[in-house]
Amino acid sequence: MNYDAKIETADSDQKGSSFDPLAEGEEDRLSRRRVWIIGAIAAVVMIALWFLLHSGSSDELGTETASQAPVVSVVVPGRASVAGQISATGTLAARREMPVGSVGEGGRVVQVLVEPGQWVDAGQVIAVIDRSVQTQQQAGLSAQIGVAEADARIAQANLDRALKLVDRGFISKADVDRLTATRDAASARVRVARAQLAEQQALNQRLNIVAPAAGLILERTVEPGQVVSGGSGVLFRIAKDGQMEMLARLTEDDLAKIATGVSAEVTPVGSPKSFTGQIWQISPVIDPENRQGTARIALSYAPGLRPGGFASAVIRAGAVVAPLLPESAILSDNDGSYVYIVGKDNKVARRNVKTGTITDQGITVTQGLTGSERVILRAGAFVSTGETVKPRMAQPQG
Repeated sequence: MNYDAKIETADSDQKGSSFDPLAEGEEDRLSRRRVWIIGAIAAVVMIALWFLLHSGSSDELGTETASQAPVVSVVVPGRASVAGQISATGTLAARREMPVGSVGEGGRVVQVLVEPGQWVDAGQVIAVIDRSVQTQQQAGLSAQIGVAEADARIAQANLDRALKLVDRGFISKADVDRLTATRDAASARVRVARAQLAEQQALNQRLNIVAPAAGLILERTVEPGQVVSGGSGVLFRIAKDGQMEMLARLTEDDLAKIATGVSAEVTPVGSPKSFTGQIWQISPVIDPENRQGTARIALSYAPGLRPGGFASAVIRAGAVVAPLLPESAILSDNDGSYVYIVGKDNKVARRNVKTGTITDQGITVTQGLTGSERVILRAGAFVSTGETVKPRMAQPQG
């Protein structure tokens, strides 16, 4: 019995001194939970630190990039009223050029009385042709008039005597009629001789070469001793009244913008002086090969205007309202003209444009701009589309 008591006592003591397995598992779970919580807090802190550091680096990078952006001058051109102008080129010519040649039977030129650049009057003799033969012919015709007049006087005297005798019966009526016919024939021969003399005189006068109208001698192609005739061609060229003109070549679009009476400034090549004229005729046809027509600009005589010379003209064509930019702002390539504009984000963008009138203040832009854009004035060739720049406002043009 004592043995059993000891065993029971030992079991009782063992139960009282051993740990509880359930309590130990709960403590492990709590410990692991604390580890997870601490790890999550650490991860959140690390992520926050990373974002903080990354945000500071981005700001520094953006600041550094902005500080390295090129500075460009820009302008907001707005819209200005510009006097319309059309530029053209062409040749100078006499407005009314008169070719002069020999109109008579011709002959040997004895004397040339004018030189190119001289003024002549209408009917003035400018070249003399030998008329020695024609002079003798004229003298012969004058003598024939005397013979005819003498015959006419004899015929009239015979008729007068016959009329006195007809009443006495010495002359028949038939004789009177015959004498009357003889008198009439003699009078007719007088008139014929006079007409022949007048014809010869007219032919002799046509031997001389005369100016058909007052004007300026432009060209002389005849010299003394030269034999000329009606088939010799042009011997002189005369600008009637000295009036000149410019034959300006224009496109179809430009021709549609002008009208007769519009003023123009013409500048001959090599001349520092310009001459004011007016369009007096516009070509009614267009050349199908080059799609151009001619505007004829009337000019008063001036020594600097030489027919055949080359000249440029600026024609007034009304006013246009459009943005006005300096030449440095407008670039061009195979696709045409364009400008660079700076957007609200300070990035460069290309804008295709169409240019118009060229003035001393700049070039008008007829298409592509409204006038409210910020346009790069210079260094356009050193920037590219999409590039960030620092715009600096310049003085507006116009």
